[in-house]
Amino acid sequence: MEIDQLTAPTLVTATDDLSDILHASVQAGGSVGFVLPFEFGDARSFWIDTVFPAVRAERTHLFAMRQSGRIIGTVQLGLAMPANQPHRADVAKLLVHPDARRKGAARALMTHLIAHAETLGKTLLVLDTRSGDLSQDLYTSLGFETAGEIPFYCQNPFDAQLEATAYMYKVLTP
Repeated sequence: MEIDQLTAPTLVTATDDLSDILHASVQAGGSVGFVLPFEFGDARSFWIDTVFPAVRAERTHLFAMRQSGRIIGTVQLGLAMPANQPHRADVAKLLVHPDARRKGAARALMTHLIAHAETLGKTLLVLDTRSGDLSQDLYTSLGFETAGEIPFYCQNPFDAQLEATAYMYKVLTP
């Protein structure tokens, strides 16, 4: 498995794999900002209309993990911060295809993202995740701390039930 940063020239060729990962993740119950029904075209639109412009503008760094040439996981480092927060970055959309989970891909992607953030001089990473989700355990094991929880923050992807979200942070050494 290898991890690389997707840049403007490589985005088009990655669109189908990225869309498949997002679509499959939502279908499997991932709380990543979408609810069912969620079509493959919706996933494709998210990448093309939201993420790719941010990557092209260098407001977001997009990382992809490949296995046998196919993208099986991805994570984003958001760099578009207010003027008084140049030291921090946001972690977003850690996604691993359901068929590739529980094999260390998410941990490897996060470890790569953290190291990359450090090379950029970032000293604080922030993220949010559904409270109690397996991802929260992963983030905790990587040194993220829970700053707090907001009840009724997001809708469950399968129904209208509202769920809590945990806000987490990791202080990086300069």
